[in-house]
Amino acid sequence: MLKTIRYGGDYNPEQWPEEVWHEDVRLMREAGVNLVSLGIFNWGIIEPLRGEYDFSGLDRIMELLRANGIGVDLGTPTASPPAWLRREHPEIRLVDFDGRVLAGGTRHGVCPSSPVYREACASIVEQLAARYGDHSAVELWHVHNEYGWAGVACYCEVSRQAFHRWLESRYGDIDRLNDAWGTAFWGIVYRSFDQIEAPSAAPPGVNPALQLDWQRFSNDEHIANYRAQREIVARYSNAPATTNFMVPNCKDMDYWRWSDVVDVVSNNHYLVAERPENHIELSMSADLVRGVAGGPWMVMEHSTSAVNWQSRNLAKTSGEMRRNSLAHLARGADGLMFFQWRASRSGAEKFHSAMLPHGGTDTEVWRDVVALGADLQRLAGVTGTEVASEVALLWDWESWWALELEWRPSVDLGYRERVEAYYEALWKQHVTVDFAHPEADLSGYRLVVAPSSYLLTDAAAKNLRGYVEDGGHLVVSYFSGIVDEHDTVHPGAHPGALRETLGLWVEEFHPLAEGDAASLDSGARGRIWSERVRLEGAQALTSFADGPDAGHPALTRHRLGAGTAWYAATALDDSTGLRALLSEALDHAGVPRPIGVPEHVEIVHRGDYCFLINHTDQDTTVPGIRGADALDGTAYSGDIPVAAGDAVIVRTS
Repeated sequence: MLKTIRYGGDYNPEQWPEEVWHEDVRLMREAGVNLVSLGIFNWGIIEPLRGEYDFSGLDRIMELLRANGIGVDLGTPTASPPAWLRREHPEIRLVDFDGRVLAGGTRHGVCPSSPVYREACASIVEQLAARYGDHSAVELWHVHNEYGWAGVACYCEVSRQAFHRWLESRYGDIDRLNDAWGTAFWGIVYRSFDQIEAPSAAPPGVNPALQLDWQRFSNDEHIANYRAQREIVARYSNAPATTNFMVPNCKDMDYWRWSDVVDVVSNNHYLVAERPENHIELSMSADLVRGVAGGPWMVMEHSTSAVNWQSRNLAKTSGEMRRNSLAHLARGADGLMFFQWRASRSGAEKFHSAMLPHGGTDTEVWRDVVALGADLQRLAGVTGTEVASEVALLWDWESWWALELEWRPSVDLGYRERVEAYYEALWKQHVTVDFAHPEADLSGYRLVVAPSSYLLTDAAAKNLRGYVEDGGHLVVSYFSGIVDEHDTVHPGAHPGALRETLGLWVEEFHPLAEGDAASLDSGARGRIWSERVRLEGAQALTSFADGPDAGHPALTRHRLGAGTAWYAATALDDSTGLRALLSEALDHAGVPRPIGVPEHVEIVHRGDYCFLINHTDQDTTVPGIRGADALDGTAYSGDIPVAAGDAVIVRTS
């Protein structure tokens, strides 16, 4: 991982006359910028015609940046193929789910399985790596851009044939595939791999196992493209490489499978401006990226103010950019980059904010950019340190895919809905969580929470049972442990994979009608879901007071081995239900929480730094922390004032 806090943004000098470059570099130094992402979309500029190259502009800007001590995150420009390539080879164009061939005029939109596209990518990457592989300004390679942003899957014949090869490699023979997919249902049995169609537009009820493997295949095709470019770069350069993830907002990429592929995990994150309490979603994203990275990571893109692609692109309020940036830093980021350095005058993103806005240096955005750069220089000691957490929250992209396929018991079953509900309830109790895969080593956590584990492999189920038996504490939400990796129901009664761990079984699902709720004896309320729980060793903590399961358990607790497992049979409200359940589990697990701190004051410990971020419009005081202000040296002896909308970082040792 990079050894200092990297600060900067996407830089597109090709959009500006050369005299502007010198002003850019001067202002970068004023702002404390030490890294820029360069060349991400310039394929058609450096290779204007096939096999004809013009690196003169890139040479000059690389040298200008090097001379001014600004590092380069050098992009391979393959996310935006040149117009000549699309015209010479129209077969590379992406075919969408409905069978339409997509036109150009934008980035992406290319078949990831196309051998023509892959060959062209290899050619331009070879040219770049050979020319700049030992350039002293290159500190990081930025392979492609936002894999999966558009055109995650292509439904053309080339992709279908690639899918056949992928399936044959995965299953070995067609009988194993038929067994795994349960093709005896409806008699859709395959006699050879080439009989299998891509799951594009079709009548309802396409085999869910086929759909899941198609998503795995599409994800793997992008990984293969990344690997191919990375291998070329490695022949010429020792610098690490990354590609920018979009966690958690890209549903179609399984970033657990990407985590070991990149040298540095980087992420793009943009607030949904109109979302209430959007700072909590930012924290969740940062924690999830840290989980994927297994430690420190970097923000490759976020925004100084408004973006250009939301329905209403609200500008950030005063201090919000600083709070956003420091929250990322608190939760493991060692780099804070923006899109982009200088606001563009043309193109689709001309209304997107930038470090240097259209209004120039006499703007609040610019002053905030300079101030943040100065703060980050004083916080350099945070790099490489770990974030303290005793709680893990399970996340699995494959379970997300499976849960939201068609013909589930309720359209209200949403993967992120439950994950975000549990995350928010923990966040408001000032509990920092790590995200973990269900098959990961969980032994280091006092409490593990499984909000939405509909798809759970046998290995994951065994892992969770062993965790509880060894003294762990586990909280599970409804409709978990239902199917395996092929969307096949685990044998026996629900929740088959977790039945023994939870000490119960479910006789019947009773999804609730839109707008309906079920009351619990405890006074809590549940939404979306109710079910007929039958106890097999578990204890009922509270029961449904009304609805289809009145009188039957709604919350249960089961002692197994040296540990305890809780189960919630409905979508508990946060105010009286979910928070109470998690409080009980946290207390049993011995997880400490600060007392007397407003719920929207964020407290995160990273290394020997304590980040206090006040997301409210009221001044407050945080008790019980001693140390020195990491920015101005002020000594604190226990009560730390944090002004409205401000942040304080305390060095505790």
